[in-house]
Amino acid sequence: MTYPTYTQQHLRCKSLDQLKRIYSEIGCTLEVNDRRCKGEWRSAIARYQESKLQKIDEQDIAQGKFEQYIADQAQAVAPEELTVREISFYHHEYYAVDKLVAAIDYDNDLTQPWVVTINNAEVFRATTPMMCDRYIRIHYKDGSLPVQEQETSTSTGNEIMFQIVTECDKYGLELLDDGIYTSNGEKLGEAGCINGNWWFTSATKAHPEKIFCDSAADTVWLLQISDELPTANEYLQYHPLEQLSSGELQGLFETAALVAV
Repeated sequence: MTYPTYTQQHLRCKSLDQLKRIYSEIGCTLEVNDRRCKGEWRSAIARYQESKLQKIDEQDIAQGKFEQYIADQAQAVAPEELTVREISFYHHEYYAVDKLVAAIDYDNDLTQPWVVTINNAEVFRATTPMMCDRYIRIHYKDGSLPVQEQETSTSTGNEIMFQIVTECDKYGLELLDDGIYTSNGEKLGEAGCINGNWWFTSATKAHPEKIFCDSAADTVWLLQISDELPTANEYLQYHPLEQLSSGELQGLFETAALVAV
């Protein structure tokens, strides 16, 4: 139960009997030395109220510290936010920072074609990818999701695919299992990366050769203008060997055109 707070000015206007009643109402327990003196009653009431206010302040501070502690602990134990990498329409990967957590794949099952896989093993199956997404997030948050073993080679391959998909999206292209296609369904060619060296082959060539370049961005961009690119022999005519990168040298030495020179 709460009581009004009486100021010294307010208490000075009270009679002795009124001060005694206020003393009783607020539950004051401080000793009054001279019970005939109004000043003693006012002093006791004021000191009692001050002690109560100080106690309330201390409780508020303690409660605030406790709530902050709970918030800090919750933040400390909360799992990292998941990010989704769309490798293709049929394959999505879930990452916590840079660690693979799970993947969603599509198969040919008629009733439940969407599958959550961890360590290449099926852990959940559903009718829609949204249900798989919900399964991953719920079980990751409560810590019941199986732990994905990190494989460097797999992660590297997936990262390459992710970079190619990202660049394809910029031009409205689509990466399928057998290559890169335009929105009209025309196949442009294929792209990849070997030992850090990016390459592509054009579908318009009768005998496609791997053409090496510096990045995923260059790979996808050059693939769209591959008919305008020089052959390996023409490239060598205008680019001295000492000006070529290691990736370009490797690519040129692997081409049939160069072998025939």
